[in-house]
Amino acid sequence: MITAVDTNVLVDVFRNDPVFCAASAEALRQCLREGRLVCSDIVWAELAGLFESENALREAMETLGVDYLPMNREAAILAGRMWRRYRQGGGTRQRVVADFLVAAHAKVQCDRLLTRDRGFYRACFTELTILDPTPRG
Repeated sequence: MITAVDTNVLVDVFRNDPVFCAASAEALRQCLREGRLVCSDIVWAELAGLFESENALREAMETLGVDYLPMNREAAILAGRMWRRYRQGGGTRQRVVADFLVAAHAKVQCDRLLTRDRGFYRACFTELTILDPTPRG
């Protein structure tokens, strides 16, 4: 089982978020017990700003057991198609990289996505398995 991890779950852990850290950390542990944890190049780019160096980011991800899995061409094309469908349907969100690329990567290259952004991903990527680490998820 390959679980793609969204930026928000990792930020919860790295910043020791008082509301979400415990649940996100437990979800990461559970997913790791069930298989492999990966992050796309998009998530790595979003996380890079939290760390003083590339080595610090790499070490933090290794500590959590998260591997780097760059997006392939099929996932990139799916993101663009889904973005177009979303905009044609009246969608107003402008963040294609942070949302559509992460979801398409998870859909094409992984088995599921661990994220707290439940509504958007579930609405636009209906065939993607979403895991929400929060108790309400």
